[in-house]
Amino acid sequence: MKRGKKYVNVAKLVDEKKQYSIAEASALVKKTSTVKFDATVDLSIKLNVDTKLADQMIRGTIVLPHGNGKSKKVLALTNGKQEDAKSAGADYVGAKDMIEKISKENWFDYDVIVATPDMMPEIGKIGRLLGPKGLMPNPKSGTVSMDIKKAINEIKAGKVEYRVDKDGNINLSVARVSFDEKKITENLQALCDAIVRSRPVSVKGKYITNAAIHTTMGPSIHITFEGRDL
Repeated sequence: MKRGKKYVNVAKLVDEKKQYSIAEASALVKKTSTVKFDATVDLSIKLNVDTKLADQMIRGTIVLPHGNGKSKKVLALTNGKQEDAKSAGADYVGAKDMIEKISKENWFDYDVIVATPDMMPEIGKIGRLLGPKGLMPNPKSGTVSMDIKKAINEIKAGKVEYRVDKDGNINLSVARVSFDEKKITENLQALCDAIVRSRPVSVKGKYITNAAIHTTMGPSIHITFEGRDL
């Protein structure tokens, strides 16, 4: 694929054969952004897992120390805790009325749905609409909780979900180019540590086979987790 002049110039800053430390990569990724807007910094990891095995379907959540620079619209579905949801900063709050709105109007002006457990039977009725969009609330991701205020606060503070795809890849936005190097480093370190802790005991050999960060339309910078047995 033919690359533009800007990309070619910044790509020269990256040694494709080198694995950079997280701190080195965080500094370099800021220099390799070629776009005028505040680009995202994305982490891509390839894991040596068999996603056909239930215990190797890596999935978890983490509140990034500095958020990832993306604000999320939250829809809270609850009967008895609507005031808690509003005070926590939910963008939309309701119960059956909101479920009907989704069903009748195909309404998706939000990024995350948080719900109390009592709402799940009703939400299940529109699972066919929410599932394909990745919007179905789930206890594993912390989006089904009796403490709906805490759940919303964590999302607003920068909580993200990481999940391996069928090919063993995890792709996630971890920061913005406008973040200083220290914040990018701390976000990356926190997420990488969480993924390392998620290693299934059944995985044999090397767990992380490849890891890299890059900006929107920027070159990939391969990273290593120094001092860690991957």
